Amino acid sequence: MATQLLVRLPDDLAKRFKRSVAPRQRSKFIERLLEEALPGPEGSDDDPLYQAALAVERDEQLGEEMAEWEEATLGDGLPAEPDSSPSH
Repeated sequence: MATQLLVRLPDDLAKRFKRSVAPRQRSKFIERLLEEALPGPEGSDDDPLYQAALAVERDEQLGEEMAEWEEATLGDGLPAEPDSSPSH
């Protein structure tokens, strides 16, 4: 099943699209672009950002380094609350 959508494009982009993509290929062209640009369905393991997050979580060395940075920055000397002295 296919759904039709009305999409508004700037005139110059629509002209370039019509010049570059054959009339009988336009829907397929847009479909390919959207498939490449959008994340997969909800819960899909194909999402590159999800895969990157998993890789970071599994990287023990990176986790140790991030823990060191967190510890080092917690006591960075900045006050916990903004200074309440009057500004000049």
